[in-house]
Amino acid sequence: MLETGTTRRGFINALSAAALAEEVMAQTSSAAATGLPTRVLGKTGARVSILGIGGAHAARSKDEGECVRLIQTALDEGMTFMDNAWEYNGGRSEDVMGKALVMDGRRKKAFLMTKVCSREYAGAMQQLEESLKRLQTDYLDLWQFHECNYHNDPEWVFEKGAVKAALEARKQGKVRFIGFTGHKAPAIHLKMLAQQFDWDTAQMPNNVMDAGFLSFRQEVMPVCLRKKMGIIGMKGIGGDARMVNAGVVTLEECYRYCLSQPVTVQVVGLSDMEMLKTALRLGRAFQPLTAAESAALQAKVKEVQGDGRYELFKSSKRYDSGYHREQHGFELQGA
Repeated sequence: MLETGTTRRGFINALSAAALAEEVMAQTSSAAATGLPTRVLGKTGARVSILGIGGAHAARSKDEGECVRLIQTALDEGMTFMDNAWEYNGGRSEDVMGKALVMDGRRKKAFLMTKVCSREYAGAMQQLEESLKRLQTDYLDLWQFHECNYHNDPEWVFEKGAVKAALEARKQGKVRFIGFTGHKAPAIHLKMLAQQFDWDTAQMPNNVMDAGFLSFRQEVMPVCLRKKMGIIGMKGIGGDARMVNAGVVTLEECYRYCLSQPVTVQVVGLSDMEMLKTALRLGRAFQPLTAAESAALQAKVKEVQGDGRYELFKSSKRYDSGYHREQHGFELQGA
């Protein structure tokens, strides 16, 4: 009888998660008025573009003017969600984005998110002030705890005072919403979600390989949906594009899969205008996968998704930032 009851609860939960996912998808607006389709970022009520520009990639060019033009063009074309982090490119990513957004009132058009690395109160407050200065703004739309990739991060964020800093920053009007990120393990996200805190957002891997290996789509997204949180996708082509370069899937299949999941926005790494044009084209042409198309795509990648070969960021410290490796006492080199 217990097994029957457990099975029934699981079935009901699955139906509920599916209904909530459909609700997110149903919020998708037309691209006609805004340049790109938009969705609502969970209970925040903010409507943002379904694609967001990643600050790490956007500042890769040595030509600062080119970086600024890339960000401004993305925003002018309807990509309103701006992703960044205090540690990206040693602070250059925030500097460049700040210069791009301060011109011609573009800051008002953008939904600006950056991430904090420190787990301690004083460190988090200092990084917030540095981020605000670099970004040339007096507030952030969203502040997220960066790379919660280690199993003691959920404890550290709360016990060392970073959450206290976030709450004070929100009270001071310097931060509107609070969330967290991580690319390593669903179990860590679930520990963050189990804390006594009303998260606004969570950022996580979202790609066609995820369903078969440490799956955020299967384990974490349903919990976020039940909590009415905004889900932010990342690692849409595996972080290094190897799945596309190997011919396993096409770029178009990657984009379409990602945007067919119940994410509000998928952050994409764009480092030049051609990449931006491709992203805008695919975002504007987006049509959700049908059930048959989704099943066919999953069947296509089944043999290579289960061992994580295209999602090495889930199994290797090599993809964790140097800041967080040092924070946890690991060497900067090695797996």
